[in-house]
Amino acid sequence: MAVELSLRDFYGKTLVELGKKNPNVVVLDCDLSGSTRTSLFAKEFPARFFNMGVAEQDMIGTAAGLAAGGKIPFASTFAIFATGRGWEQIRQSVCYPQANVKIVASHGGVTVGPDGPSHQAGEDVAIMRAIPGMTVIVPADAYDTAAAVRAAEEFTGPVYIRLTRDKFPVIYEESRKFEIGRATTMKNGSDVTFITCGLMTHAALIAAEKLTQLGKSAAVLDMGTIKPLDEPAVLKAALETGAIVTAEEHNIIGGLGGAVAEAVSGNVPVPVVRVGLPDQYFSSGTPEELLEAAGLTPEHLVEAAMRAINLKRGGKA
Repeated sequence: MAVELSLRDFYGKTLVELGKKNPNVVVLDCDLSGSTRTSLFAKEFPARFFNMGVAEQDMIGTAAGLAAGGKIPFASTFAIFATGRGWEQIRQSVCYPQANVKIVASHGGVTVGPDGPSHQAGEDVAIMRAIPGMTVIVPADAYDTAAAVRAAEEFTGPVYIRLTRDKFPVIYEESRKFEIGRATTMKNGSDVTFITCGLMTHAALIAAEKLTQLGKSAAVLDMGTIKPLDEPAVLKAALETGAIVTAEEHNIIGGLGGAVAEAVSGNVPVPVVRVGLPDQYFSSGTPEELLEAAGLTPEHLVEAAMRAINLKRGGKA
């Protein structure tokens, strides 16, 4: 069984690491530092930590001001609040002037679980992806998170990193290096390609093994950066396998699946079967119950892959 580690724990630890290296790194939060793990930075560097209270718009505006003064602000809260309540400030004060602000939001997706639909962010990637100038990252595990946060600190410009409440199985080595805008090939294959992000990368690796037992060969491409999308990797996959299944713990509309379909349709038209959250709200439940209800399991991915392969051969979905 795969080891599971917390993405938000590694975010907090990496912030402390960056804070020791770079005195310009500052951190802001909205009364949720215990949950987002920015409390680790606050304890180590109290003069460089700002608790903005329940005022997400204020946090984003302040982060933009700090960036204008030469700081590298990391602003954190839950994904639903960062992208929902702070949207106008993100667009006007961060992305329009290309302020060097890093928004790292936890509690994305339905694996928030018992917190219920008010806290289950299924739209955040689409919201951030639609804003010009925003870089959007969805790490696949804890080591990927640490590497992505380091890459964001070195990158100049707005970045949105989406984390989760629940722990994820580890699929990368601790030495993982994250390159913004570049996908990672996890497995080669010839019949179909899974293009994934977040928790669904691990699910796709399991699904690929199940497909092997059915005599099918599946590639797995971890698309950790949703924007800018690694279009060359997507088109290469389309040419090599002729069928794609996208998988994400996000609304089926506007996220990774939409980005991949847009890239493929205009360049190498092949079947693209999108697996993601149905366009609906979910009730409270355990992460496992909600993933099953949403169809985000390896078994569902196997079914989606067989549909994609059938479509490639001229069959019906």
